[in-house]
Amino acid sequence: MSLLQRARQRFAGSLPDQEDAELQADTQQAGCRTIASHDDRDRCTLHGTLRHVTLRPHGGVVALEAELYDGSGSVTLIWLGVRRIPGITAGRRLTVHGRLGCQDGRRLLFNPRYELGA
Repeated sequence: MSLLQRARQRFAGSLPDQEDAELQADTQQAGCRTIASHDDRDRCTLHGTLRHVTLRPHGGVVALEAELYDGSGSVTLIWLGVRRIPGITAGRRLTVHGRLGCQDGRRLLFNPRYELGA
């Protein structure tokens, strides 16, 4: 393997770690604990970036789902009975408040209060 190939591999391998560290630092700067540091049923304030937003039925009711990621883990945000929320789009920074739950191994927040970030 050439020196250039090793440098590319090393650089490519460090990007996700670097991005995760930046997201965790942003979470702390917002005055929040990381997702991974919370237990089930904790009342929490979480800060991160929305990875994706989808519309799907949940228990027979339409629901807007979004994955919030903070570099340590992710949580699925679920707003029941809602098809669209202005500003809730993939790539957006968001701070949410609610009670953390777990269902089928997924961490969830139902109908969280939220604050849109810049």
